[in-house]
Amino acid sequence: MHPDRMPNLVFADANGSITDFPDLDMVGMSNGSFFRPKLEDLIPLPEGSELFTLPKRSPVAWDPSTNEPVLLEENPFNPEENVEAVAAFMAPAHTSIYSSAYQTNAADAPTLPLFAYTAVGWYDDRFWVTAFRSDEDVRQDPANFNQDLIIKKTNKKLKDNSMNRLIQHLGKCCLTYGCPAARNYFLGRWEAPLPTSPVCNARCLGCISLQESGCCSSTQDRLSFVPTPKEISSMAIAHIKSAERPIVSFGQGCEGEPLMQAETIGRSIKQMRAATDLGTINLNTNASLPDAVSHLIDCGLDSIRVSINSFQETYYNRYYRQHSYKIEDVIQSIANMKNAGRFVSLNYFILPGFTDSVNEFEALCEVLTKYSPDLIQLRNLNIDPEWYLKELQFPKDEKCLGIKNWYLQLKDKYPKLRLGYFNPYLPEL
Repeated sequence: MHPDRMPNLVFADANGSITDFPDLDMVGMSNGSFFRPKLEDLIPLPEGSELFTLPKRSPVAWDPSTNEPVLLEENPFNPEENVEAVAAFMAPAHTSIYSSAYQTNAADAPTLPLFAYTAVGWYDDRFWVTAFRSDEDVRQDPANFNQDLIIKKTNKKLKDNSMNRLIQHLGKCCLTYGCPAARNYFLGRWEAPLPTSPVCNARCLGCISLQESGCCSSTQDRLSFVPTPKEISSMAIAHIKSAERPIVSFGQGCEGEPLMQAETIGRSIKQMRAATDLGTINLNTNASLPDAVSHLIDCGLDSIRVSINSFQETYYNRYYRQHSYKIEDVIQSIANMKNAGRFVSLNYFILPGFTDSVNEFEALCEVLTKYSPDLIQLRNLNIDPEWYLKELQFPKDEKCLGIKNWYLQLKDKYPKLRLGYFNPYLPEL
C-alpha cells in the first residue's frame, strides 16, 4: 500500500506534540543529503513502531513550490516557537530507505540514543515511512504478543526454574526490556535466546549493552555471569522439544561476544544434540575467532549469523574498534561454516547513504561471490546517523545507489541469495 500523493512534513512543537504542515512535503536524508522519496518508497507506519523527536535538530522538508529542500526553523502556526525534527523507529522486519531529514542546529546537540531514525510524514489520517517490509515472518509482530499472557507465563516459568540463572536473566529481558526473543521464549514458541558472555573483544560504536565512550546510554543491561552448560542445555532442550519451529540462538543484545565462551557453548550444544536432533542451533556473533567457530561446528552448530557494518576494512575497524582480530578472521569464519556445509547469514547493518554506497556494494559483492553466504538479514543500524558517519570519517561525496536500488541489484545479481530479517528455522528451507 502506497499513498497517492506525497505526505506532509511532520514536526514537534515546544511541548513535544507532533503536528503536520500541509504546505511542505516530507523528505528523506542519505549521508547528509536530502532526497524526495518516490511514492512507492512509502508504506504506512508499521504497527508497533515508535515516533521520536530529535532534540536541537530542525526538520528539513520539500517545498513543492520551489521543488527543493527547505529548513523549517520555527513553528508555522506559532512563529515565536522553535520546532524539532521527528523520526520513526520501525517495528522489526522493516528496512529503512531514507533517514529522517534534519539539520543539527546547535553545537551542544546531544548524540541521539541507539535507535534507528527513519523519515516519516503524514497523509490521509496516518503516518507514512520510507521503508519496505523485508521479512514476512510474523514472529515479532506486535499483534502476536498478549502482555497479560506473557506476564502469566513468564512468572510461572521463573518460579519453576528458580535455580536456573539464565532463565532468571531472561525474565528481566522479557518483563523489563520487552525483548521480543525473550517474550517468545516464555510463550514457548519459535526462537529462544541463549545469552552466555559478559565480555567482548570489540567496542562497537553502537553496542546496546555497554557504552564505554559515554556518548549515549546503552539500552539494556549486559549479562553479568557465564551460565553453565547445564543451565543452557536444560533450557534449550525443553524449548526445542516443545516449541513450534524451534530455534535456539547464542549471541544476544544483552551480552558481549559469545565466541569468548566457546568451550561452554560447545559443551551445551553436545548436551542438546545428545538429547534431541530437532530444532536449529544458531550462533549470532562477530565471527572474530575462526578456530572457535570450527570447534562449535564439530559440536553440532547448525547456523551462524555474522554481524557486520561494512566489508571495507577501514570502516569495519572504525565501527568495531576490536581487540586482537581482523576482518580477515571474520571472513575465515564464514568460509569455515560454508566449507562444513552449514548455514551462514550476514546480519548486515543498514544505514541509507553508507550501506548503499557504490564502494560498499562492491565490497559486499566480493564476499557474496567468493563465499556464497545463504542469507542477508537487513537490520537498520541503531545509531545517530551523523555521529556514525563522522566517526567512520565517511566522505560526503560518496556515490550511492539508493537503498531500494541496492536491494533490487542484490536480488538480480544473486538470485539464490535470501534477503530477510530473522534467523531461519532450517528444516523449512
